[in-house]
Amino acid sequence: MNEIDRKTSAARCPLCGKATEQAFKPFCSKRCADIDLNRWLSGVYAVPVKEDDDEDGERPRDNDAGEKL
Repeated sequence: MNEIDRKTSAARCPLCGKATEQAFKPFCSKRCADIDLNRWLSGVYAVPVKEDDDEDGERPRDNDAGEKL
């Protein structure tokens, strides 16, 4: 068994731990893939964001939609 075969045979579904299926990789089934997609779409998984200051070092003002500067 070569190195590539060992890596693919050791792959496990990140949700349930079962062996992965080629058609649903990296998941074992459509069910696990759909569960993961739902978690992304519902906001369970989120990428943290840091609010940056504006170029002048101050945070931008929150203006009302109709207000002009």
